[in-house]
Amino acid sequence: SSVQVDPDAAAAASGARLIVTTSQSLEEVDASQVSVTPATPFTVDTSGRGVGVRFTLPLFDDTEYTVTFRDVRGRGGGPAATFSQTFRTPQAQLFLLQRTSSGDTIFRTDLSGDELMPVYRNDHIEDFRATSSHLVVSVIADDASELVVTDLEGGQERMLPLPGEGYVSNLQSADRGELIGYTFSDADLGDAGGLESALFTASLKQSEADAEPTPVAVTGADGRIAEWRFVPDTDSILLLSFDGSLLLTDSTGQNSTALGSAIAIEGIARGSSEAIVARFEGMKVIGLSDAGETDLVDADVDLGIRGAITPVPGGGTVRIGAPTDASGIPVGTTVTAVTGDGTTEVLMELPSTDVVVHTCVSPSGRYAAITVAPDAVANPYDRYRLPLPESLESRIVEIATGAARAGKPGVRGEAPADTVVTLSGFDLSWCQVPPG
Repeated sequence: SSVQVDPDAAAAASGARLIVTTSQSLEEVDASQVSVTPATPFTVDTSGRGVGVRFTLPLFDDTEYTVTFRDVRGRGGGPAATFSQTFRTPQAQLFLLQRTSSGDTIFRTDLSGDELMPVYRNDHIEDFRATSSHLVVSVIADDASELVVTDLEGGQERMLPLPGEGYVSNLQSADRGELIGYTFSDADLGDAGGLESALFTASLKQSEADAEPTPVAVTGADGRIAEWRFVPDTDSILLLSFDGSLLLTDSTGQNSTALGSAIAIEGIARGSSEAIVARFEGMKVIGLSDAGETDLVDADVDLGIRGAITPVPGGGTVRIGAPTDASGIPVGTTVTAVTGDGTTEVLMELPSTDVVVHTCVSPSGRYAAITVAPDAVANPYDRYRLPLPESLESRIVEIATGAARAGKPGVRGEAPADTVVTLSGFDLSWCQVPPG
């Protein structure tokens, strides 16, 4: 009798639902009676006259999905029914940042670049993140950080309270709940002490606009945080302190679990509770729900000197490698997609003159975005607190096929040989962490 589905939400985040309401109460519908085309992981629940399908990963953009229910029976008896519902997800939209000598701008664009729209400008933007309803922007004013919150059109600008006068770094946003986090250091940090790389969370909700940020302090642990990540679909945080301790805690620092020592947190894929972590003995996959640990599967080809490893929603990783010549000197950069069994596909190859600055994947896992500093020797760094090469390109590749998709804000023209076109800028809103 009715169908509820929000294609925009289904493409943006995991957990969206399609709910079908029928004319009578239903017998329990099993997942084996439901199919989704194209295939994507899902769960099924039945309640009264309704049967719902929950998509456990974000859906691909600009794709027609069909959900079919087979042999559905009413509690009152009668023949079984089979019915289908079809919907189409919207084209992907994303935000990215361009820095220039005359000021910095956050743009919204689609994957063609034809719908480029400036949404927020400031003289000095260090970093930003996008949630489902807001942009939160880290800017520098009077030689100190400020956190500016706007709507997705860049309007209704307001300021978030900070722990003091100092500097924000490692800005991140949770998948849900309009929650952000960042590390903060006092501007006048000296022999007398003060906040140094301390972790805080804050809400972007208007009703909590004046609330002080919440410190995330684990009792007995080093309060200086080197790296951290929100755990998808939970209120938990995985953090790595300056002393090398790896800890899983809630968003206030309570109920923490020690997970040993580590060198770095590579990432946690959206829709997953498995973290890829660099330990002294090698790359590990840690199950954050049970603390189980396995070795990260090796690629089935030699990728050379290992670079960043980015987990992909639904499984697999995007890996950066630097092949070397006979004397061990890097001769370029290779970007690959590695499946869970180690099968490797080359997504992009770069000459030794270009440097990969940042890698991230879209929420659905369909695309990889590789931010490149071309001609690195002649590409000087800017003078920001998060310094980056002055010229940056974000090249978007479809992981499943190796096909490149993208646009270039303000410019349509020739692209490098390994892409169709590029996005001019960096820090795509798909990214869970800033470059660095």
